[in-house]
Amino acid sequence: MQRIFLLGLLLSLQSSLWAQKSFTVSGYVEDALSRERIIGVNLYIDGSTIGTTTNTFGYYSLSLPPGEYDLIVSFIGFESIRQKIVISNKNLNLDFELKEAFESLEEVTVTAEEAQVEQVQMSQVQLSVSEIKKIPAFLGEVDIIRAIQLLPGVQSGNEGTTGFYVRGGSPDQNLILLDGVPVYNASHLFGFFSVFNADAIKNVNLTKGGFPARFGGRLSSVLEIDMKEGNLREFHGEGSLGLISSKLTIEGPIWKDHTSFIVSGRRTYYDILAAPFIPEGQDFGYYFADLNAKINHVFSRKDRLYLSYYNGIDDFGFREEYQDDPFFGGGEGYDESGLNWGNHTGALRWNHLFSDKLFSNLTATFSQYRFSIGFESYYKDGTEENRSGFEYFSLIRDYGLRYDLEYALNNQHQLRFGASYTNHTFRPGVAQIEETYNGAGIDSILDLSKKVFANDLYVYAEDDWKLGNKWRVNYGLHYSAYLTNDNAFYHNIQPRVSARYLINDEISVKGSYALMNQYVHLLSNSGIGLPTDLWVSSTAKVKPQISQQVAVGSSTSLWNKRFEFSAEAYYKVMDNLIEYKEGASFLSNTDWQSTVETDGEGEAYGLELLFRKKKGKTTGWIGYTLAWSNRRFGNLNDGEWYPYRFDRRHDISVVLNHQFSERFDLGLTWVYGTGNTFTAPISQFMLTNEYGSSTTYDRFSDRNGLRMPAYHRLDLGFNWHVKTKWGQSTWNISVYNAYSRQNPFFLYLNQNSNGERRINQVSLFPIIPSLSYQFKF
Repeated sequence: MQRIFLLGLLLSLQSSLWAQKSFTVSGYVEDALSRERIIGVNLYIDGSTIGTTTNTFGYYSLSLPPGEYDLIVSFIGFESIRQKIVISNKNLNLDFELKEAFESLEEVTVTAEEAQVEQVQMSQVQLSVSEIKKIPAFLGEVDIIRAIQLLPGVQSGNEGTTGFYVRGGSPDQNLILLDGVPVYNASHLFGFFSVFNADAIKNVNLTKGGFPARFGGRLSSVLEIDMKEGNLREFHGEGSLGLISSKLTIEGPIWKDHTSFIVSGRRTYYDILAAPFIPEGQDFGYYFADLNAKINHVFSRKDRLYLSYYNGIDDFGFREEYQDDPFFGGGEGYDESGLNWGNHTGALRWNHLFSDKLFSNLTATFSQYRFSIGFESYYKDGTEENRSGFEYFSLIRDYGLRYDLEYALNNQHQLRFGASYTNHTFRPGVAQIEETYNGAGIDSILDLSKKVFANDLYVYAEDDWKLGNKWRVNYGLHYSAYLTNDNAFYHNIQPRVSARYLINDEISVKGSYALMNQYVHLLSNSGIGLPTDLWVSSTAKVKPQISQQVAVGSSTSLWNKRFEFSAEAYYKVMDNLIEYKEGASFLSNTDWQSTVETDGEGEAYGLELLFRKKKGKTTGWIGYTLAWSNRRFGNLNDGEWYPYRFDRRHDISVVLNHQFSERFDLGLTWVYGTGNTFTAPISQFMLTNEYGSSTTYDRFSDRNGLRMPAYHRLDLGFNWHVKTKWGQSTWNISVYNAYSRQNPFFLYLNQNSNGERRINQVSLFPIIPSLSYQFKF
């Protein structure tokens, strides 16, 4: 694979030398109203196969020989631009501002933009925030991760959760990036909401396979979430008032056309609403809150700076005060317990143009996830005072630096190369114990697991190569190295390749291969996104996880490119998976490395179908997944293969939105999934000892040998938009689980008065209507 990459690079350099003398047309594409740069805009020469798309920062570059051309600039949701350009004997800098297409209710002629059929990238889906906001809301709160769960190849965990599982992988095998910064826990409210406020987000992109060389560090997926940049020309705001939360976003120029800002905040108020109903002497509350902020400064056409920040917190606590009867001394005190967790991320990005062909991005990042659980007890009786407390916390903290370069060698070769360094700090389990008696006592901190420092480095190079009008290949190498303070050192060369062949203008076939390494792991006892899951490092005893994935598929454009259909089959193998030993948990009083199995193997394969419509009055998609996912550990299930906890044979999702007029639209989602696997007793047997006494034992099924009932649910959402003097308001009525399906949350074994033992089902959500008010100004 290394030889193929070097050969391709030499051929690309050679073709550049032999090519006819050409010049570069380059520039940025921005939103005409806000000057936000737009990702994925299609630019092509009319009547030819020459074209490109804008990168993550809205930049493009084309090479053209002297002549006169019609350049088309096209992006869904915006009016297309046809620009006549003349190339003589110099490069041309040409920026574009796209205007929003307000006539989107009418069916329009679709221009020959780069559709899915023409892309070399496999297993990738991009969702706009406008699409996500049309999906029916849960308790009035639009959720990005919940939208991701509706895509083929992506499965949700249990009822109501925002965790997601991609192609048989575990939650830790998904790399979630917010403005390029890893987010280690993406859940609020014990997994029922995600940490991403849709009002602050510009773009969402999910890659499930066929990973380009620039991606690394995870086995199953990369979810890229880009924050808005802030309006450079006008002040605007939007927000909403819902049943459990409210949010507000403000953006605008600090220095018009040079510096902008955006600030977005969200908070629930369950604790405030519940306060009047809590008995005197008690305090019970839960809330989550998050804050997104970003500053964007334009130094010149060649230099731009972005500073972004995110802070999120969940806080759950209970406090009970008490007072003894005066007859017994009249002592008083309280018992208090709590659980809190949260993320902090920050990114400083500098875009620089070295030339019309060479674009660079330097990013400094910070990320921290911390959770703690504890209790405190206090009692005072006269002069006697006692206090005791216990806190357990865990954290992962990263400091990183990344440098990416994109070089438009010519229209046949788009090169990317770069390097990244991250310093990780892992504190998997720390206990703080406090005991005082009349002012004297102990206060000690005990590291239950050793603190781990790790240096994580990778470099990569990739080439997007067009071979004539039919073939297009993206190939590259990713080299990673990982060094910890316990002298563990791992390194790996990871080849990546994706190829596309155009059968005709409407049908293409694709294939990909990717080798991936993962050096960080998540230890989890449950599938519901509890914050007690621990992030740990590869060590001398725990090897990195490895996966290899092969995928093949086909994409088709239908009815003048109004519809897209894709089919993909994949096969993935995984090694060095880790999982808690039977009965172990995060509260173990020993080092975590002694509580895990480290020899896990995984196998996942399946077929994914996606039928999608992006334009017109009715938009949405229908997705279907047929999948198998199995695991094997030497000390689990007698060393035999068993179904993964979220192995599901069938998954169906229907997502539709119909716009009746500019004032009314209706959203609908329907999902169906084969039930999750579980382990339970299936019979009993009795053993009698030599003294004649008998003991009854349970005989369990094979590990994950049973299945819950199938899961299915219908959600509806209705929006009524009203234009006002100051902007626009929207009333949203959503119905979650519209036909009140009793879906299983978990099952448990129960014995009735007659001695009969049955498995009972606990369901979480019946039909839940919600109302929210949204506004823009």
